[in-house]
Amino acid sequence: MGTREAGLESTRPVKSGRPHRSCASLADELRRAGLELLADEPLAAHTSYRIGGPADLFAYVRSAADLAAALRGAAAHGTPHLLLGGGSNLLVSDSGFRGLVICNRCTAVRPPAEQREGEPITMLAETGIGLPALARQMAAQGWGGLAWAEGIPGTLGGAIVNNAGAFGASMADSVAEVEWVDAGGRQGAWTTRQMEFGYRSSRLKGKRETALLVAKLRLTPSDPATERRTMEEYARQRRQRQPAGASAGSAFKNPAGESAGRLIEEAGLKGKRIGGAHVSPKHANFIVNDRHATAGDVRALIELVRSTVWQRFGVMLELEIELVGAF
Repeated sequence: MGTREAGLESTRPVKSGRPHRSCASLADELRRAGLELLADEPLAAHTSYRIGGPADLFAYVRSAADLAAALRGAAAHGTPHLLLGGGSNLLVSDSGFRGLVICNRCTAVRPPAEQREGEPITMLAETGIGLPALARQMAAQGWGGLAWAEGIPGTLGGAIVNNAGAFGASMADSVAEVEWVDAGGRQGAWTTRQMEFGYRSSRLKGKRETALLVAKLRLTPSDPATERRTMEEYARQRRQRQPAGASAGSAFKNPAGESAGRLIEEAGLKGKRIGGAHVSPKHANFIVNDRHATAGDVRALIELVRSTVWQRFGVMLELEIELVGAF
């Protein structure tokens, strides 16, 4: 389970609505397949917002085979499903998720069979590994290209789907190829071009029928000490610019040629609060849960920000985070 911020521990939410009708038969199948399965698992324990009601079913998968089995099972039984990595880019509704949540814990990393000294490498990494952990591991081994990712929460898979980035770099710069599986059991590979990367997006953004299994990452030889210093400097800058506490990072995408944070600040919304959530006084594009906020609190604040910025500047801010469940 995810680490919980002090003072933000969640009690088990009250379930709203009945389980999806297919869950009982799906649960039996997944248990027979050997998957670790939980019922009514509170998603607040698995998101960086520390918000979210229970999932009908919650499965940990630790191998590509288990991930494929969970997807196939959900499709065969007609069960809605959600692929969950680090939960760092989600706002889950207070009523939770009616269906199966598949929590990716596939974390193996391996180099290719052959590697010539001093040449770039294509590292193979399973998509459930935490992105900061991967960045630190590669830096310590003398591979550069991911220093910018050290402070980005979430997993490699989620970072690829959302084309996460910082300090002028993004996942699209390092991904050579991805291996995937879909709900029909088909498997394949896509190149960087086929992933259709855009600003904080890819061909899989907002889609759940396909899961990423392994990424082939292009990395270059580097000095571990140099990589470490670069990561420390990026971490220092993040501490200066971004608020601590429970959030999902930037709530809105930056409009073309503009800063969402600047627009929100100019609209006079820094510090604005609804219930347990507020617009950060440190960075206006962060909405922080600091007083046991509900998903309803955060959603109401999102809509207030969007409507106010629209009225003031004629710009409709686009969400960077994903809304999950019924709102």
